[in-house]
Amino acid sequence: MLFQPTASALNHLLTQSGWALQRLVIHAGKTARFTIAPFYFSYTIQSDGTLCAAAADVNADASCTIPPSLLPRLAVHDEAAFAQIESCGDTTLLAEIFYLSRHLHWDAAEDLSHVTGDIAAERIVQYAKAGQQYIQDAAFNLSQALAEYWTEESPPLLAKSTHIADFVQQTDKLRDDVARLEQRINRLSNS
Repeated sequence: MLFQPTASALNHLLTQSGWALQRLVIHAGKTARFTIAPFYFSYTIQSDGTLCAAAADVNADASCTIPPSLLPRLAVHDEAAFAQIESCGDTTLLAEIFYLSRHLHWDAAEDLSHVTGDIAAERIVQYAKAGQQYIQDAAFNLSQALAEYWTEESPPLLAKSTHIADFVQQTDKLRDDVARLEQRINRLSNS
């Protein structure tokens, strides 16, 4: 099957943490379909809790449609992104899928230890996490610096929220003043 490698990767994650298999066993025989345009993935839960790639024409008990734009947000476990997934079908199976997607994590050190040994694997994972944190911090600092530059430099490219609020307040005051002036002119012209 075309998507057998994805089933193998998911099964690896599930077996790496035995608790996940136990949660899926109660849904044995059910099929879940995931649509991430233009791809479709269907998996049937086996009696041991593992997954088997299902044929595209199999009726799914539960289905999820995930816009590709949500993938980066889902990767960093953005809770608001989970709410934007369209889902239908067996609600208990969907609840289990969403629970697993939030709590199932890859133990990279365990897999890497088979190649490099335990100590080296742990250090490599620590360095990778430190590198990831450094990149996140650098991206955040850069975005803050750009925002400050764009709002503070002359001429500013972005308006500060306080300036926008002042502008709106002054516009409202001007509108009210013009309305009062118009009423005065109408009263004077009628006299």
